[in-house]
Amino acid sequence: MKKIEVIIRPEKLTETIKGLKNIGITGFTVSQVVGRGKQKDSQGVYRGKNYKVTLRPKVKLEIVLSDYLVELTIKKIVDSARTGEDGDGKIYVYPILEAYNIRTGKADYDIDDLVNGED
Repeated sequence: MKKIEVIIRPEKLTETIKGLKNIGITGFTVSQVVGRGKQKDSQGVYRGKNYKVTLRPKVKLEIVLSDYLVELTIKKIVDSARTGEDGDGKIYVYPILEAYNIRTGKADYDIDDLVNGED
């Protein structure tokens, strides 16, 4: 099993979710986050005062799936979320050693049940 953690532009979330659903990935977590990467700082104005914007709003998706789905999932995310500009985001892949179903209390060896929407 692997966990894919994805940081993307908020405006690319809907397109990315559609892309994931098209390949059968329906189980994921979405969080609103802020961060800093290679995007240049910009200026904002609040109550007539200029300020520097250094942290950008982003969206984080977390997906746990079987190893054989990782490559396809990454390709779909890149195809859906890419604009070609700085700030498009990052994808991180982590190994998952164990997973447990809270309802049953048992080890969840078939994580693909989550992908298919089963519990």
